[in-house]
Amino acid sequence: MKSYDMIPDLTKAVWNVLELRLLVLISFFLQVFLIVFGNRRKCIADARLQVSVWLTYLSADWIATVALGMLSKDSKNPENDPDFIIMAIWAPFLLVHLGGPDTITAYSLEDNELYLRHFLGLLYQLSVAGYVVYISWNGNKLNYVTIPVMVAGIIKYAERTWSLWLGSSQKFRKSILPPPDPGPNYAKFMDDYTAKKAEGYKVKLKVEPTSIVLDHSPGAIANHNVADASSLHDGFYFFTIFERLFADLILSIQDHQNSQHFFKNISWNDAFQVIEVELGLMYDKLYTKAVVTYSRLGFFLKFVSTFCTLSAFVTFCCLIHKAHIDYERIITLVLFAGAIFLEIYAVIVLLSSSWAMLWLSKRKNWKVDLLHRSISCFQRCFKLSHTKRWSNLVSQFNLISFCLKDEPVRCIKIQKFLRIYQFFEKSYYQHTQTVPGELKKLIFEQLLEKSGDAKDTKACKKLCANRGDRVLDKWNCHSIAWSTEVEFDHSLLLWHITTDLCYYSDVTANSNCAELENCQISKLLSNYMLYILVMCPFMLPNGIGQIRFEDTCAEAREVLQERKYISDRDQVLEVILRVKTDVLPSEVKGDRSKSVLFDARRLAKSIESLEREKKWSKEEKWEMMSHVWVEMLCHAASQCRGFHHAKQLSRGGELLTHVWFLMAHLGITEQFQISQGHARAKLILS
Repeated sequence: MKSYDMIPDLTKAVWNVLELRLLVLISFFLQVFLIVFGNRRKCIADARLQVSVWLTYLSADWIATVALGMLSKDSKNPENDPDFIIMAIWAPFLLVHLGGPDTITAYSLEDNELYLRHFLGLLYQLSVAGYVVYISWNGNKLNYVTIPVMVAGIIKYAERTWSLWLGSSQKFRKSILPPPDPGPNYAKFMDDYTAKKAEGYKVKLKVEPTSIVLDHSPGAIANHNVADASSLHDGFYFFTIFERLFADLILSIQDHQNSQHFFKNISWNDAFQVIEVELGLMYDKLYTKAVVTYSRLGFFLKFVSTFCTLSAFVTFCCLIHKAHIDYERIITLVLFAGAIFLEIYAVIVLLSSSWAMLWLSKRKNWKVDLLHRSISCFQRCFKLSHTKRWSNLVSQFNLISFCLKDEPVRCIKIQKFLRIYQFFEKSYYQHTQTVPGELKKLIFEQLLEKSGDAKDTKACKKLCANRGDRVLDKWNCHSIAWSTEVEFDHSLLLWHITTDLCYYSDVTANSNCAELENCQISKLLSNYMLYILVMCPFMLPNGIGQIRFEDTCAEAREVLQERKYISDRDQVLEVILRVKTDVLPSEVKGDRSKSVLFDARRLAKSIESLEREKKWSKEEKWEMMSHVWVEMLCHAASQCRGFHHAKQLSRGGELLTHVWFLMAHLGITEQFQISQGHARAKLILS
C-alpha cells in the first residue's frame, strides 16, 4: 500500500483545499520579510540575518513558482470551482512576488550573472499567468481586475531582470567604461606635415603636454538640514569615477591628482564618511533595483505599478458582494492590502535613501522642507536612515581561544553526533567589535604620510607591497625584519601570536598597559586579520595560510594535551613564553610542519630585547606594533580584487574594503595610469 493511500480522505480533502491558499499567503509574507530585511544586511553584520535572508530569498521564488503552477493546473476545470474567477487574480499577484521587492534583487554577486535565466523565467511565468487569466475569462466584471494587476506584475518582474542584467559583471564593466578617445587626428596631422614639407618649409614638431586641471565641483549644498549633506555630495561625485575599481579598470592621472588633492585636505572622519557613501551606493547598484528605481523611467514605472494596484483594489472592493465573503475573497483582500503596503514601504525606503537625500540637499524651499520633515518622521517610525551605510564592525578571531575551546557551545554533543559541528566550529569563536575612531584616524594618518610618495607606477607598487617592512625600517628594527620577509600568511600568523604574547607579558607586569590606545588597536587588528585569513581567505594574497593555521593549531593543542592543568588563555601564553628558543624551531622540526607557534615566541622575545636596547616605553613599543598591523592591513586591502571586495558589501561591509578605497583615493594603488595624458603636437614652420 502506498503511503499516500494511508492518509485519511478527510485530511486529503482539507489539504487539497488549503494547499494553494497557504502557498499564496506564504509567498506574500516572504515578500514582506524581504522588503523589510533584505536591505539591512548592508549595515548589519549578523550571521542569523544573512541565513534568514538567504533562505527567504530562495524560498520566495520557489513557492511563488509552485503556486502559479498549481493555479494553472486548477484552471483546466474552472467550471468545477465557482470562485476560480477570484482565484485567477492571484496569478498576476504571484508575478508581482516573483518580481521581488526593490530592496533586494540579488543575494550574491553570482545571482546577477543569472539574468538570462530570470528573463526566460519572466517569459515562462508570464505565459502561465496569462493562460490562467485567459481560461478564467467569461465576461464577468471581476475579470477586468486582473488586467492592472498583470501590468504591475510585468513591471516588477521586468525591473528585477533588468536590475540583474545591469549588475552582471559584463554589463557593469561596459557601463562604466569611458567613451572611446582616438586622440589627436594623426592622419590629418601627417597630411599637413607632408604638404608643408613639400612646399619647402623646414618643419619641426613642438610637443605640448596637456595641462591637468584639478577640479572638484560636486554642486552647491542648498539645504543643510539634510544630515551628511556634504558627504553625500562628495561621495556621489567620486563614486562615478572610483566605481571603476570594482571592475579592475584603470583610472587616469587626472582622477588620481583630483582625488588625492581633495582627500589630503579633509579630516579622517570626513574621508571615511565619503567612502561610506560611495560603498553604500555600490551596494545599491549591485544588489538592489537602485539603478532602475532612481531613474526617470523608474519613477514612471513606480507610479504606473502603484496606480494599477490601487485602481484594481478599488474596483475589486466595489464588485465583490459584501454579504458573501469566503476564504478566496479574504485572501485576495489580504494580497491587495499587502501589495499596497509593500508599495508604500518601497516609496518610504526610496525617499529615505542617499539618492533622495542628495536631491533634497540641492533644493531649499518650504515644499522641500515639508517633504524632508515628513521623511524624517517616517525614518524614525520604520527605523530607516541614510546615514547608516555599513555595520562599522570588525570581526575578531583568536587562535589561542580557538585551540583552547573556551567558548560555551550549546548542544555540542548533538552537533558532533550529526557531524555538523566542524561546519559551524569556527563561527562559534568569532565575535565582532565596533571600529574605534582612533583606528580610523591612525589608518588615515599612515596613508596620508605614504601618499606623498605615490608619484609614479613604480612607487605605487612599492607602497602597496609594503607589509610591515617599511615600518620596521623606519623604527630601525632590522633584527626582526625576517618576520615580514616571509610569505604574507606566515607573517600574519607570526605577528598575531606575537601580539598575544606581548600583550600578556605587558599586562601581567603592569595592568595599565591594557588601556594603551595602540595596544588596543594592535589587538583589534591582530584578531581581525586572523579572521580574514581563516574565514575570508579569498581576500588575501594566494598562499598556504589555511595549512599554516591548521598546523599551528595542531601544535598548540599538543601543548594543551601535555599540560592538562591549562584552563585559560593566560596559562597557555605563559607556557609558550617559558619555552626556550635558542635552537630554531625549523632545525628541530624540519619544513614538513608549517606551524609558526614558537617562531612567534622568538619574535616576541626579539621585540622585548629591542624594547630594552632602545629604551622604549610601552607606548612606543605598541605604537610600532600598531603601525606594522596597519601596514599589513593596507597590503591585504590592496592585493584583494574588486570582485571580492564587492562580495563583502552584502555582509555588513569590511574595514578592509574601506581601507582599499581610501588608499585608492590617496593614490596608493596600482590601478592608476600614471602618465601625462595626451601630448599635443604642433607644427613649427621656418
